[in-house]
Amino acid sequence: MPIEICTISGFTKTAGNSTAIKVDDDVVLLDMGLAMENYIRYQDDREDVRSSMTYKQLRQANALPNYSSIDGWNVLAIAPSHGHLDHVGAVPYASLLFPKAPVVSTPYTIEVLRTILKDDRITIPNKLVPVNLNSTFKVSDKITLEFVNVTHSIPHSSLIVVHTPYGKVVYANDYKFDRQPTLGQKPNFTRLQKLGEEGVSCLIIECLYANEHRKMPSESVAKQMLKDVMLGINCETKGMLVTTFSSHIARLKSIIEMGKKLDRKIVFFGRSLSKYVKAAERLKIVDFSQSIQIVSHRDKVEKMFNKIMKEGKEKYLIVCTGHQGEPKAVLSRLMRKQFPYRFSSGDVVIFSCSVIPVELNKDNRDVLERGLKNSDVRIFRDVHVSGHGGREDHRDLIELLKPKNIIPSHAGGEKAEAMVTLGKQLGYKKVHVMKDGQILKL
Repeated sequence: MPIEICTISGFTKTAGNSTAIKVDDDVVLLDMGLAMENYIRYQDDREDVRSSMTYKQLRQANALPNYSSIDGWNVLAIAPSHGHLDHVGAVPYASLLFPKAPVVSTPYTIEVLRTILKDDRITIPNKLVPVNLNSTFKVSDKITLEFVNVTHSIPHSSLIVVHTPYGKVVYANDYKFDRQPTLGQKPNFTRLQKLGEEGVSCLIIECLYANEHRKMPSESVAKQMLKDVMLGINCETKGMLVTTFSSHIARLKSIIEMGKKLDRKIVFFGRSLSKYVKAAERLKIVDFSQSIQIVSHRDKVEKMFNKIMKEGKEKYLIVCTGHQGEPKAVLSRLMRKQFPYRFSSGDVVIFSCSVIPVELNKDNRDVLERGLKNSDVRIFRDVHVSGHGGREDHRDLIELLKPKNIIPSHAGGEKAEAMVTLGKQLGYKKVHVMKDGQILKL
């Protein structure tokens, strides 16, 4: 029988990544992610805790992948490629559909998932199995998974190779080729080249920036951008605040480095920052606690902001949640004066991120920035480089792997068509633009 690929979610639009690979009667799920915009809307409409959310409720809110297209399939394992919520965040809810399937992924991804389950007081029946980067895990006689190290904006990101008797399927859903990473190893180019020599039946490849004719800059470029702003402006007597993705441990490392050079006391505020940082510390990826203080509980947050205002804002570097303008995050609450901290003219707010281009985030950021400008705050936007590959990263990966088939993922429409165009330029006729819930037989 052929390999069957069901593009469950994340192919029609950028949301809730999940793909099923069926080999005879054995099935593995690659990624089990949240549709973040719908999840945030649903969460913001509720006052109760996340532990009370159910699979049915979140499906009705279109926040989870729809697994009805693989009813009756024998799912033997769930394998997230990395720890971002649009790839692993649905596991606490949707893994219950496949209770005997272990969740298999890289150590940091599993540690993040453990932290989410503990913090949100959720129990799942599935075993959590960490597998080292550049190692394999045997799912069955028909399927073996290989986790190849690649660079992205979170530690322990992997390109997953599904080894089968009928050929290899390579899943490259969130990566870029960073040859100068500021944390972790370079991509495993040696193994990627070897895979191309061995033969790849199908490459499932993200196309988020396939329409951008560039190679995505290194994280070392983002570090230099931070340096230019944080160390290059006159703000010695002013407050300074930085916000970025809580899971971006490499970026947080650079921010801490700049804070030390400024001789400011560094305080991290927010539950998600605490969650991702402490998971990284438990695995000894970083040791931030030697240099910073992490504050996440509401009562302690208020006490710390009182202390900062009393001692002087200019003595502190504040790193907090809220880079997308989330109303419940620390930065939006500071803007609304819900904590005992007051912005004043000339204070610095640095957004070390881009705005994720969905209407909810655009609207939230607009509200946040207008509020900050009312306090005459200096705003620095887009001090950032993406963790997603550009068109030239994709060209390099395709030329390394030489796949027989290509499936664009992690977007749809024009971006998927841009991957079709790239494939044609490289001599590929079998570039399959898929919709959510469709099945392709190789």
